[in-house]
Amino acid sequence: MNLKTLLAASALALSLPLAAQAQGTLPGAARGAEVGADAAGPVGAVVGGAVGAATGTVGGILGVDMQPRFRSYVRERNVRSYDYDGRVAVGSTLPSSGVTYYDVPDEYRVRPGYRYTVINDTPVLVDRGHRIVEVIN
Repeated sequence: MNLKTLLAASALALSLPLAAQAQGTLPGAARGAEVGADAAGPVGAVVGGAVGAATGTVGGILGVDMQPRFRSYVRERNVRSYDYDGRVAVGSTLPSSGVTYYDVPDEYRVRPGYRYTVINDTPVLVDRGHRIVEVIN
């Protein structure tokens, strides 16, 4: 990996619009950094984070093509919606009690540790700390 490629990938990630960062950039960057670090150490983490940010912005954790199918999956299961007074947005932390969290089926290829629930009639993916990582609109 040369410095020119590293700088180009970093510039791409930094130039993404702020609105796009709300749904997938931060989770994408985190996942990309983890995968990059595993593959190529610290330099791989930097490049993987930049590339993951770019691809996360486009597809989120589920990916654009999987979201409608996943929304239907949740609806078919009649998952009870939890009424939440806070913001239903990426980064918001949901309560650990009173909300039921469900495993995401393997067919959606979501990384282990993520679960879903329905908040204010909107399906969301959450991490182990009950932090919303993707809102499925």
